[in-house]
Amino acid sequence: MGISPSEFLVREIRRRRVAANMTQIVLAQRTFCSDSHISNIEQGKATPDEKFLRLLDEALETSGFFVNLWQELVRDAASPVWLREWLEYEREALTLRGYEPAFVPGLLQTEAYARALLRIGGLSGARLDEKVAERLSRQAILDRETPPELFLVLDEMVLRRRCGGHDVMSHQVEHLLAQMERPNVHVNLIPVDHGIYPGLQGSFVIADLSSGLRAGYIDNQLDAQVFEGQVDVARLGVRWDGLTSEALPGRQTLDMVREVAKSWM
Repeated sequence: MGISPSEFLVREIRRRRVAANMTQIVLAQRTFCSDSHISNIEQGKATPDEKFLRLLDEALETSGFFVNLWQELVRDAASPVWLREWLEYEREALTLRGYEPAFVPGLLQTEAYARALLRIGGLSGARLDEKVAERLSRQAILDRETPPELFLVLDEMVLRRRCGGHDVMSHQVEHLLAQMERPNVHVNLIPVDHGIYPGLQGSFVIADLSSGLRAGYIDNQLDAQVFEGQVDVARLGVRWDGLTSEALPGRQTLDMVREVAKSWM
């Protein structure tokens, strides 16, 4: 049986470090991390992200080998086929519009929140670490020189419902507030006292692509689907327009998020 792309990446990190006659301590200094972090990566106890791999390519003078390996083989290897398709759209998107009635969207999750959420889904051990790293790596699109515009409508209970411990929620809501300071991140809440509304039927995302086309993504308890047909995406667009009309405007949303943040202190 062959090894996974992730295992191959880890083996190559150690092999090329040793070939360069470089100790873990020296490599740690050149990649601005601790030598224990390098050791954990080489033992498969920690997952390298793309930022680290760029520094690694510079330190080992590998001409982008590790970043290319990550992008082409490792990054989406653990994802089901349908999710790999959506991740490509997500990375290509000029604009992302999403609605979530239950959880903080992955692009704005903290590591602790993502870990608690995925653990509820039954993951543990190395598989859990892999999925957390995969989810956090998707957030790199927000740090690009030209990031996508991200518009989110969230139900207030997303921030009120505990996921993980009290401290996990406290840090998550504070993180959301920090992300809302980005000029390209726009969040609006639908308050609990609004009552029942159509969006509670499920979350979705619409991606406006650089090609001029649009793609949609919906998720439920049994499956997830990616839509490319413009009629289907247009129907999601109508649902999106309806949800934005139900949500609080920006200033009121910010005040409510701050209020929720205090409740988790």
